[in-house]
Amino acid sequence: MNSNKGFDMEKIVIIGAGPAGITAGYELLKNTKEYQVLILEETQEIGGISRTVKYNGNRMDIGGHRFFSKDDRVMDWWEQIMPKQGKPSYDDLVLNRQVRLSKNGPDPEKEDRVFLSRRRVSRIYYKKKFFDYPISLNLKTIQNMGFVTTIQAGFSYLYSMVVKLPETSLENFYRNRFGKKLYSMFFEGYTEKLWGRHPREISADWGAQRVKGLSILAVLKDAFSKIIPKKRDMKKVETSLIEEFWYPKYGPGQLWEAAASDFEAMGGQIKKGCKVTKVSTKDGKVESVTYEENGKEVTLEADYVISSMPLKDLVAGMNQVPAEVSQVAEGLPYRDFVTVGLLLKNLSLENKTKLKTLSNIVPDCWIYVQDTGVKMGRIQIFNNWSPYMVQNPEENVWIGLEYFCKEGDKFWNASEDKFVKAAIKELVKMGVISGEEQVLDAHREKVKKAYPAYFDTYEHIQTLIEYLNTFENLYCVGRNGQHRYNNMDHSMATSMEAVSNILKGNTDKTNVWNVNTEKEYHESK
Repeated sequence: MNSNKGFDMEKIVIIGAGPAGITAGYELLKNTKEYQVLILEETQEIGGISRTVKYNGNRMDIGGHRFFSKDDRVMDWWEQIMPKQGKPSYDDLVLNRQVRLSKNGPDPEKEDRVFLSRRRVSRIYYKKKFFDYPISLNLKTIQNMGFVTTIQAGFSYLYSMVVKLPETSLENFYRNRFGKKLYSMFFEGYTEKLWGRHPREISADWGAQRVKGLSILAVLKDAFSKIIPKKRDMKKVETSLIEEFWYPKYGPGQLWEAAASDFEAMGGQIKKGCKVTKVSTKDGKVESVTYEENGKEVTLEADYVISSMPLKDLVAGMNQVPAEVSQVAEGLPYRDFVTVGLLLKNLSLENKTKLKTLSNIVPDCWIYVQDTGVKMGRIQIFNNWSPYMVQNPEENVWIGLEYFCKEGDKFWNASEDKFVKAAIKELVKMGVISGEEQVLDAHREKVKKAYPAYFDTYEHIQTLIEYLNTFENLYCVGRNGQHRYNNMDHSMATSMEAVSNILKGNTDKTNVWNVNTEKEYHESK
């Protein structure tokens, strides 16, 4: 074991080079030169699940990432790293499509470090028909559902307005907002597919954080506002209803790689391939962090530790943890994620919208697969996220098929060839492609602990949080660092709050843990 001691400056060790970790390092060095800042990353990649995977000239966005936030700090931060486009992108030029441009912004045809302005189109694919996502109450929805189902859904919703269920589960959370009929059609099966648990077994906290103020009333209000000639404040629209967003030219990982480069230029250090295994504590403080690198253990003394590693792993590496705390951490569940990139000749889905796209493919960024007869959860169409994600965007369609599973199960352990063949079979069954002859290339990616889950010992997580807060120089940030299904902007905000506390000498962590819990944050400025 090696030991590095005696730094002239106080040392801050950040665990994880995802959005939370990179934001923390960047914010520290932007605001002070008093600390030596080191980021330890287990993998060889920057960006965590917000990374971009490059494969045979095409790029995959792991999970799909829209760059939009109601937090002005985050929006300003992103634009500091990557300016918004000042000229049309490739597909805008080809299609003569109007897009919001930034004065004196870069030309994406000539420069790489640039945000594109993209239109958000996400729909539900259910029984071979497209429904708006989130559900919109329009003529198309009524036609797709049919008169009888529409009437049933309407009365079911009215009943839910009068008879409220206790919000003791995610099932009741959804039924209170959409009624039993729409819940059974558009939430029940997909949620069980995503989590591997029925919604009645999942805490309502998940819905409160992800769906926020979205409900039939919110949908009606949004639809009504569109027919009134009045400019809408986009920051007052529910996040799930946002119609435009920013997107890096080469996917989300490009932004985090750029931010990491800026962090290093300011004097920060990033060490990849370094897995943190121990966090040693004494007298209410973290004393050191131990990590493995090339088969060797290295121990670093630290004045502060900012951790975005999974809470389960963090606590497992700590010394003298009370039994009840260990038990909660050990039982925290996660959902793992597999995505398959397929390069296609074309799609069988017809573009019946008025939106112009290259080769007239459907305009969706995401397609949510509600049918429970297939295991697939979502389809990404990378051509629509950015034409620069695809080597030949006018000749081929590059899609990502998203699956949810548990690390170590037979689905996770299946060979790549077997997995890809099963995915192609599902696409044919759904009518998305005509046959396997449409597939030109394929690539699979696995992601561990992609989604912190809200069941099992999660109900006792406050016990764990209170214990971790007793260490005055330890800050837990990000999605896995707080075991909270945060969006990217929420993960960044937790780091901003943690850095603010360090710079001010504030040891109260309430503000760090409160990000993405306050109703006002979700619903209005």
